[in-house]
Amino acid sequence: MKKNLFSYFYTMKKTFFLSGLLVPVLLLSACTGGYDYAKHLSEVKRDIFCAATEEFTVTLSCISREHPYASDGITCPMTDLTEIVLCPKDSAANYSVYVMGEQEWGGEMSFRSAQNDWFYSQSVGDFPANSVTLRVEWEGGSREIVASSVKNEHTMSAEEALQTAISHEKAAIDARMQNGSFTGEFRVRLLRRDANYYYVGIVDGNGHTISLLLCAESGEVLARRETP
Repeated sequence: MKKNLFSYFYTMKKTFFLSGLLVPVLLLSACTGGYDYAKHLSEVKRDIFCAATEEFTVTLSCISREHPYASDGITCPMTDLTEIVLCPKDSAANYSVYVMGEQEWGGEMSFRSAQNDWFYSQSVGDFPANSVTLRVEWEGGSREIVASSVKNEHTMSAEEALQTAISHEKAAIDARMQNGSFTGEFRVRLLRRDANYYYVGIVDGNGHTISLLLCAESGEVLARRETP
């Protein structure tokens, strides 16, 4: 009798233990194996590389963006590109920037008076990882620098940030579902200030946008606003 009772409780304990493991797995499968919201992404800034010298600061952003780019709730085919922004600390002009590697690429930067910086953009086949070497040239000077990624082992991916935002805005997402399909688009941008953040924009067909600012590590919503 004691042996049978022991076997019974052992079996029950094992069943509950396995169920405890199985339920989170099933829930995870339900979350990740359901509707593919990522197919409605119209812009993703995946990484940012930063460097600074006595002459300037420079950032290189890795972006996938639809073309044409419009707040219409419709996702168009996306292009991978890098955007490089240089902020000089003096009045030097006519900057050029080149990304070093097996195939060097780059060119002359354009001055943006509204931002008071220099800008260069180019479509790419692959994004750099961890770090990238840049050569910056200007009138009377040239410097090679290594720009490092702002991401660390705790930084969420853009896809994780999107899923986090969708979880926070479930009611709004459900309201934008028609015939089993999401009627809108998403914009996810990695941001760097004093720490890493994610901006997630949920845009419907009328241009109405829900904007979320997330902690890039915890996924906590730090700010939210809606614009017509």
